[in-house]
Amino acid sequence: MARRFTDDRLVIASHNRGKVREIADLVAPFDVTVVSAGDLGLAEPEETGETFAQNAALKALAAVAVGLPALADDSGLVVPALDGAPGLHSARWAGPGRDFDLAMQRVERELGTGADRRAHFTCALALAWPDGEIAEFTGEVHGTLVWPPRGDRGFGYDPMFQPAGHDVTFGEMDPAAKHAISHRADAFRKLVEVCFR
Repeated sequence: MARRFTDDRLVIASHNRGKVREIADLVAPFDVTVVSAGDLGLAEPEETGETFAQNAALKALAAVAVGLPALADDSGLVVPALDGAPGLHSARWAGPGRDFDLAMQRVERELGTGADRRAHFTCALALAWPDGEIAEFTGEVHGTLVWPPRGDRGFGYDPMFQPAGHDVTFGEMDPAAKHAISHRADAFRKLVEVCFR
């Protein structure tokens, strides 16, 4: 049984503003004050894990150095027709400037015409405490890739990902609607059930 979260402050172990905003929205109902690793000036640890869960744990454990519990997410776009790429390297495909327009172009170029366009987003969440205890949860959302990208909401690969059962991309979707079905929301529901309820 994972540990219950009883603190009133939480570090979101990320420098990605879109991700920090999304996670902050998800924890808002629990009266938790959040601060990002970026705001605290914490360095981003090298992501040397071989899975999303390992990378999330590395980031969470690095952020607890400030003496507060930390929640980290490692997530990415998995395209079976590209042998799972960009996967763990989803952010790296955007280059040092985090240009996801370039990353989406690369996905489209490598897919080529006639390829299987099924894809899914995976999210691993790791909640770590300063004493080293950690709880991990994983979520997924499945869909297809569209081209050209559509919408300017969301971030990352959202404009080219159309979730199953919907006719709009994550880039076009109202943020509240995305929160209800996203890979991060799926993982977060599991975390809340175990650690916050």
